[in-house]
This record gives sequence, structure tokens and C-alpha cells, in this order.
Amino acid sequence: MAAFLTDPFSSDHPTAVQTSLLSQALQARFDPSGQYIGAGKMDGTALIWDMTTKSSVRTLPGHAKAITSIDWSRNSRFMLTSSKDWNVVVWDLSNECDPVQRHATVRFDAPVLAAYFHPRNSKLILAVLQTGEAYIADLRKDSRSQMELSDSQEESEDEEQQSSKTRIAITTARFDPTGKYIFAGTAAGSLLVFNTRTKTVIARHKIPGAGSIKTLDFNESGRRLVTNSSDRVLRQFALPSYPSSGSSTETEIVGQELRPQYTFSDPINRSAWNGMSYSAHGEWLAGGAADSASHKIYIWDIANDGRLAITLDGGRDPLSSIHWHPKKSIIISTTKFGTILVWHHPTPERWGAFAGDFEEMDENFDYEEREDEFDIEDEAEVKKRKMKLEEAEVDVDTIVDSNGPGGNSVLQRQASSADVDLAWADQDPDDDTVPWILSVLMEEDV
Repeated sequence: MAAFLTDPFSSDHPTAVQTSLLSQALQARFDPSGQYIGAGKMDGTALIWDMTTKSSVRTLPGHAKAITSIDWSRNSRFMLTSSKDWNVVVWDLSNECDPVQRHATVRFDAPVLAAYFHPRNSKLILAVLQTGEAYIADLRKDSRSQMELSDSQEESEDEEQQSSKTRIAITTARFDPTGKYIFAGTAAGSLLVFNTRTKTVIARHKIPGAGSIKTLDFNESGRRLVTNSSDRVLRQFALPSYPSSGSSTETEIVGQELRPQYTFSDPINRSAWNGMSYSAHGEWLAGGAADSASHKIYIWDIANDGRLAITLDGGRDPLSSIHWHPKKSIIISTTKFGTILVWHHPTPERWGAFAGDFEEMDENFDYEEREDEFDIEDEAEVKKRKMKLEEAEVDVDTIVDSNGPGGNSVLQRQASSADVDLAWADQDPDDDTVPWILSVLMEEDV
């Protein structure tokens, strides 16, 4: 009941720890619905926690070494885990078997630092290896392959130059929210933009003074990008428009230098960062400090010139990862001792939040009743008003997209058919459709 009495228009940032989950996990991430948390442990086991009951509902034993990253498909049916054991495992959470059998396994030639699903098709996987390579694994039946992302500029150099020059390592890579592009950060402080379908570089950006780029993250719209670099500075960029496949500028490489809109750092301790995450609509940016003696989260107000809004203190256990809830003002952060901290924004109960004419008063006062305040409306007037509404013209030409998350609507499929890059990703679609049911197994039931 209390959830219905809070202010529905509140969009503030978290301020306090709501609860802690003893998961022994170093990595944790919300699913797109925000109902579940995927957590990865040091022993290679993955867990799924229910945000409603704050309890573990599935255990996924699939790796021989520590899990390095977790990702979810767009409708949360599939979860992906990458590990230092060189494997990426895809789990089908609708599977009722216990333990859950692997839906798919992709093996690489080195430990995997991170892996991600394509935003439109979970059969396309992006993986970054510890050795400095990035691969796209295509699990679709008719186009099964593993292709490395490489800069064609390096490949076109003379053999003498190539032999004397060390290849620049890719340290991080992410799909943008549309899935049309892949943004890859390098150890030299540059940002490469690949076309996902063609695997070719369409833009190269140099970020002055950044050093090695460690991680990337996008806001919901994909128009803003934040980078975490070895110089201990977070930088937010407004991304330009890139050429689409088939356009006259497709072969032109965008090479302008990117200048950050805002820079974020710890001015006192000069701490590095173990992660950053945008809020649901991009109004806030949270950064988790890599401090060996404290657990601190810095939150900046993007709508207010990137000013520091608050610093959250989670105790002395060092922070290892951070992620913002996709819909609410909630953050999860993990400690290096395996605890997941759930941060929230306590809001006072407002009984009038959902009543249009209800007004809250700080003290009692004498109320004078209007003469017609409780008069029953004339039935003839009500009938007359309803007849007028029935005579109103109905718009039958406009198509309204009423589907849930996941984007499997007719409108989006029509739009994707006009874009060759999106149509390519929609070929041989996965089974990540709604509704589907997560088979919940509590620990005491196992």
C-alpha cells in the first residue's frame, strides 16, 4: 500500500542503503524490467535475485573461473555471463530444469573481459578479450561465425611500418542502444566506431589526454556517451550523427577530435573509477570510486551543468561494480567482499499523490461546505454528455504502438525494414518475446 502513496512524479537520486544482499558476487546488473538482478560470483556461479522478495531465485553454475560481466536480452528471457575461463554462456531463464542447462556457449582464445547482447537480437554477441581483441559472435543458423573487429587503417599500412608498430589493443567495446554501431575504446585513448553489419570502421575519434579507455556507457537515447579512462577522469560526449549504410558518405571516415561536454573526477582523493551508470532518463550519472579503503558513489546532475549532487558512503568495503535501475531511482553496487548494496531514495508518503483535488494541510482548519458541493448530477445531463462523446470522430488511421518492452511491434519492424543495418539484425530473430515465465526455485526448495 505504501508504494501507491509515494510521489509518482519524483525523479530524485538515491540517498541511502535500503538493503544488502549477501551474494558473494563481484558483478551485478539489473534486467531491463528492473525486477531481477543478475550477479556473478568468483567461483563462476551466477545468481538471479528478485527485487520484490530480496531473495535468490535461480542459481546458474556454468563457469570454472570468476565471472567478469553480465548482460540481459531486451525482454530478460536470456542472460549472458562472461568469464576468465575463456567462455561466454547464454542462459534461457524460461528453462524449468534445475540446474538450468546452457542455452549456448561461445569459446574464445583468451579470458573474456566483457560480453554484451545485441539490443535487437540475442543471437549476436559482442565480446572483448583480455588480449586486446574484440569479436562479434553470430549464433544464427545461416550465418554462424566469429569475426574480429579491426581497424582497416592498420591493415593497409606497409609491411615495414606494420612490423615496427605495435597493434593498438581494444580495451572495451559496447553496442550503442540502436545496435547499428559498436563503439570501441583503445589503449591509446582513441574511440573507434564500427558499423555492426559490415564490421568496418566508420569513424575514429582521438580523446586528448585520456590515456587507456577502460569502460563505456550510453544514456537511454544513445546520444550521450561517457568514458572511463586511465587518467581517472570520466568524460561525457555528445555524439555526432554517423553515416548510414547506402548513403553517399558511407565511405567517408569521420575523424574529428571529440571534445567532452563535461568531465567528472574526484577532486580530493583523485580516485580511479570501477564503473559508471546513467539514470533511467539520463538526468543523473553515478560513478563508483575505486578506493581500496571506502565504498563511495558520486552522483552528478547532468541537467544542472554536471554539478556534483551527492556523495554516497557505503562503508569501508571497496566497490567493484555499479548499475542504475532502468526505471526507478535505485542503484546497486557490489563490494569486493561479495555484498550487493541496494540504494534508494526514501520518499515520504503523500496521500494526495493520486487524487486530483486532494490537498494536504500542515494543520487543521475550519472548512465551509459549498451549497452544491454534494449535489447529485442530473441524469439527463450525464446522458447528453455521453451522447456527444459517442458522436465524436474516431481516428482509425494512426497506429499506436502498445507493445511492452522489447520492441517487437509492427511499427518497429516496418521501420527496420527500411534500414538495412536494422533489418540485418532482425534476420533469424531470437525467442526473446513476451510473455515468458521465469521458473522460480527458492533455495529451500532445491
